[in-house]
Amino acid sequence: MSDLLDRYEGGAESPIAYPDYDGFIDVAQMDKFVRELRDVERRGGIRITRGRGLKSEQIKHARLESPPLLYELLGRRPVGQLMEAATGRLLEGLELPVQFETSLDALRSAWSRGREWQGFSLDDADRLRPAFVMAKAIFEQRHVGLDYRTFSRRFAGDSKALERLEGPVVRLLSGLVEVPPAARPRDALRTLGLEKFAPPILLSGRLDFDVAELSAAAPRYFGIPPAEAERLRFRERPEYVLTVENFASFSRHLMEADPHRVGITIYVGGYPSLATQSALKTIATALPANIPFFHWSDIDPDGTWIFRTIERAIARELKPHLMSVDLADRLGKLPADRTRLPTGTMPSAMSDLVAYLRRDDAKWLEQEELDPKLPPANAW
Repeated sequence: MSDLLDRYEGGAESPIAYPDYDGFIDVAQMDKFVRELRDVERRGGIRITRGRGLKSEQIKHARLESPPLLYELLGRRPVGQLMEAATGRLLEGLELPVQFETSLDALRSAWSRGREWQGFSLDDADRLRPAFVMAKAIFEQRHVGLDYRTFSRRFAGDSKALERLEGPVVRLLSGLVEVPPAARPRDALRTLGLEKFAPPILLSGRLDFDVAELSAAAPRYFGIPPAEAERLRFRERPEYVLTVENFASFSRHLMEADPHRVGITIYVGGYPSLATQSALKTIATALPANIPFFHWSDIDPDGTWIFRTIERAIARELKPHLMSVDLADRLGKLPADRTRLPTGTMPSAMSDLVAYLRRDDAKWLEQEELDPKLPPANAW
């Protein structure tokens, strides 16, 4: 009977259960089971169907007729009531912005059918509550300037809470803020500014750093804390600035395409963190408006997301480098799974590629498949 209610709560309108006669210990246990089912049938809770021929006295299956009666007989509360109680504990004293309603509806729908939401059942409401608290704080921009653990401790009372709840937090924010379409939750949080500590940003070019004349030492590349980008000095006018998603492509570009460092090449570390985005803005602001900026990524939804993110960060024209519909069509491969593309209507040099990637026959291309080359000299 519990199985009937489980399936009823899972969405079956009139579920049927079949007795497992092989599972009974002895005949006495089987007889007790049959008597109980017949008693519930007399009360109107179930309808029994018997077998045929030699099995005409044997119960073939039982169909649920009156869920309220079975709840009463089993002393069990309907899952809808349990869901309301659980969401009440989850949201007690927490005034969520209206934008969270879609996620709440999905959670209520799952819990009202006895299913999990993001791996959490209705018995886990207390464990899930900090995810809603932290997602609300991020949506309201109260995480800005805080590192990963400080934020977690301040808003969840536990420095490791965000680490345990990254998935639900990012799921709650999806659609409310723009995050990478296929990123791991931790990478998505990095793009919003939540990371344990920002990794160094890697640069190559005829650059100095404060009083250090790195251009004279001519390292292939060097790293600085993103927050110290304002200490960079440009020894001479660069021919271009190129940001690169992939480290292998960044390294190959320096060795094969620009060994003389005529431009500035920057490795953004995959999905650029908020600190990296801020450093790129600092660099863009410091350079004349007629120096062209380029970005080189994979030709796929994440590549277009990274391009659009850098484009917003630098607040100046950004051109795609080795990222075109023609390259994808000639050299790319059809993906196994499609991924959500960036949303929004901002004008972008990536618009044509985004439109192409929305097609069912669109191909994707990893940037490592291409040999590096200098951006065009007449790009501006």
